Amino acid sequence: PSGAAGSYRVAQIDDYRRLPRHCFRWQPPLTLSLTAQVSAADLPGTWGFGFWNDPFTLSLGAKGSARRLPVLPNAAWFFHASPPNYLSLRDDLPASGLLAAVFRSPLIPSLLLAPALIGLPLLAVPAAARCLRRIASSIIQQDTARLNVEVTRPHEYRLEWQPRFVRFYVDGEPLFETPLTPRGRLGLVIWIDNQYAAFTPEGRLGFGTLQNEASHLFVSKIHIE
Repeated sequence: PSGAAGSYRVAQIDDYRRLPRHCFRWQPPLTLSLTAQVSAADLPGTWGFGFWNDPFTLSLGAKGSARRLPVLPNAAWFFHASPPNYLSLRDDLPASGLLAAVFRSPLIPSLLLAPALIGLPLLAVPAAARCLRRIASSIIQQDTARLNVEVTRPHEYRLEWQPRFVRFYVDGEPLFETPLTPRGRLGLVIWIDNQYAAFTPEGRLGFGTLQNEASHLFVSKIHIE
């Protein structure tokens, strides 16, 4: 996709657009493998591939999509985030670059999360936002590693999701393993966009889109078993 700041652009393949979350297809044990490369190492925005529960969607069924409300995130994926993205709730984990990442959250129904919306205005106050970030990090577990990969060249990326661990490989070499595993049923997603989101240790919250003249994610040989 290409676009100016203020204009959101995304190219995405997924297998859950019309499904409620309880019908998402994927659970362990499974392995995802694919070959991928991007058109530049420093593309503004995010791109990646893996599995997640599409937690931030607010959809009422328009245009054939499933009706879904936001929930807490569960994911296992390769995720590239450019500055000013800051996608970690823990200060000791990397928050941008090419990441092998897992998020594990309680399976709390959307309606039970509604009272938390009362606290959203507090995010505008840095001291309160820092406190809320610490609370969120105790509820939403994560484990992440930054990978040193020349992303403009084609590589085989492989994600092995087992009940007791998630392991990430590039070109057959295991680069990261974590005992943290996502909960629930997840959907496959492969995407590239020009957006950013940040929740920094200083309590600064930001999101928006970035100037991106042209960007490409090339993916082939997708296999799940």
